[in-house]
Amino acid sequence: MIRKLLKSVREYKAASIKAPVYVSLEVVMEVIIPLLMAELIDKGINVGGSEGMAVTLKMGLALLFSSLLSLAFGALAGKYAATASAGFAKNLRRDMYVHVQDFSFANIDRFSTAGLVTRMTTDVTNVQNTYQMVIRTAFRSPFMLLFSLIAAFFVDRKLSLVFLIFIPILGLGLYLISSNAHPIFERVFKTYDKLNGVVQENLHGIRVVKAFVREDHETKKFTSISQRIFDFFVKAEKILSFNHPLMNLCMYGCMLLISWFGAKAVVACGGDAALGLSTGELTSLFTYTMQILSSLMMVSMIFVMLVISRASMVRIAEVLDEVPEIANPENPVTEVKDGSIRFDGVTFRYNSHSEKPALDNVSLEIHSGETIGILGGTGSSKSTLVQLIPRLYDATQGSVQVGGLDVRQYDLTALRDAVSFVLQKNELFSGTISENLRWGNGDATDEEVQNAAKLAQAHDFITSFPDGYDTHIEQGGTNVSGGQKQRLCIARALLKKPKILILDDSTSAVDTATDAAIRKAFREEIPDTTKLIIAQRIGSVMDADRIIVMDEGKVSAMGTHEELLQSSHIYREVYESQTKGGEDE
Repeated sequence: MIRKLLKSVREYKAASIKAPVYVSLEVVMEVIIPLLMAELIDKGINVGGSEGMAVTLKMGLALLFSSLLSLAFGALAGKYAATASAGFAKNLRRDMYVHVQDFSFANIDRFSTAGLVTRMTTDVTNVQNTYQMVIRTAFRSPFMLLFSLIAAFFVDRKLSLVFLIFIPILGLGLYLISSNAHPIFERVFKTYDKLNGVVQENLHGIRVVKAFVREDHETKKFTSISQRIFDFFVKAEKILSFNHPLMNLCMYGCMLLISWFGAKAVVACGGDAALGLSTGELTSLFTYTMQILSSLMMVSMIFVMLVISRASMVRIAEVLDEVPEIANPENPVTEVKDGSIRFDGVTFRYNSHSEKPALDNVSLEIHSGETIGILGGTGSSKSTLVQLIPRLYDATQGSVQVGGLDVRQYDLTALRDAVSFVLQKNELFSGTISENLRWGNGDATDEEVQNAAKLAQAHDFITSFPDGYDTHIEQGGTNVSGGQKQRLCIARALLKKPKILILDDSTSAVDTATDAAIRKAFREEIPDTTKLIIAQRIGSVMDADRIIVMDEGKVSAMGTHEELLQSSHIYREVYESQTKGGEDE
């Protein structure tokens, strides 16, 4: 998992190496300073006179130089650690985002939208902070611990044995704290997903919330999940709160024992270093005690950060490890010959655990240039059928062919460029109308954009806006009506000049006259394009070349409007229910 994440360091490897190098140099300077202090006290201040003054001046300059070097190395270490961690986070977000773009619909179904947002924001920030701490503090603390222990043993071996008593106690305590806190943080981040989901859902449907006066209900829902996060954090922090008292216990225990035995040793030898422990050496031991135990304190902080970020790292790795179910073949075909479509014994399940397939042994053939209507009740798998054509999903059994070849033989970009899909849920992006339409073809001229809009019956309402095609569209198209949004999405699809055009219930929000005008424009202007029209209204498909009637994942019937009135009871019931009272569309 860690190796997987570290691949995102890339161009920041140099900064990641420089940071610990400068940290180690900073530590060396900080370990030398107490030794210089001991020399200054024992051979300078305690000696006195001109000889002592000369030593004091010499040691003072050495201390100043060492301090300045320590400061410079520390600043450089901080600079490179910040650069490396920020760059790592940038690459990690980008790698996740790019990888998600390759996901099939089946892959996306495994992750909630809120979960992906949390992974790219909160989780990456946790990993970034931990990485910065690791390449700086995690190197500094072991170096400081090691060098200070060596220096302390060099000063007095017997007194330094005190450290060997408290270090195992602190290590065991940190292990118990982290192992108990980690499972709670895992639950915290899963709850964060739910919180983001509630916020996203509320903001997306804020008009519905206000229309039904459900603000209090939404507030209670948000507060409930927020309270759960609070409770989890309090529980985890209660465990982590033992960290500081444990640290203080070990630190003051060491100080007490060193003070007790060190004072006895200094008194016994009269402060003469030649006879035992000097005053300066005891002072340096106090400094090393603080350095050793503060480095252990930093290790404990790193443990806390690792405990928090471990759950984040697992969640990020889950996204990066997810293998896209749909990928290009080794030698893909890059050109779609025509818009013919063939389903040969196609069975499809959304996941392997489904007892009943969404599509069950579907076989049908559509000729290039045909207009095909698709009708069926809710849950009859109309959308599922057409989503197999551009390989948004792959058939579980059987094959789907476009232009005479299995869709799995095509380059994905070439196939999807040849198949324009207007989804059931229309999405527009923030930007101008012109920019939204050019999603279909970034190189389209103004004339081509306008022609596509005219075919989709969108030109008139676009030109009625003060800014025309430069009118700004809010995110999600919230400042245009449902019918206008549908027509803009159809125009965007037409700009691709596809061989196959799929409209998944994409005219449900337009009036019948506009719907008829769109179908008429299709017949007259793009006769060679294969058109698949999923609709709820009989009037939207009754003039199609053939109509497919879906029922429970199977093709119940197929034929013209007149043929189906005679042969399909499902079609006839729908027709009669929609034309009851003589209101024939």
